[in-house]
Amino acid sequence: MSLAKPVMRGLLGKRLRFHLPIAFALSLMAAAAFKFGVTEPRKRAYADFYKNYDATKEFNNMREAGIFESVRPTGK
Repeated sequence: MSLAKPVMRGLLGKRLRFHLPIAFALSLMAAAAFKFGVTEPRKRAYADFYKNYDATKEFNNMREAGIFESVRPTGK
């Protein structure tokens, strides 16, 4: 009563033919999920923020708050 020898010849190629398409499909699904779940909402949020953003107004607010060392507030 002896055990049958495992088939080792061509084992790597056989397993790669099975696992490689699965890994490729899963990686494409993960990339698509990240693109539509993370990057697209982030791009929309940035676009919405900068639609109404006034850089000059923010600069004047920071200048009046005394944040900058090189620019004095207008009151002083």
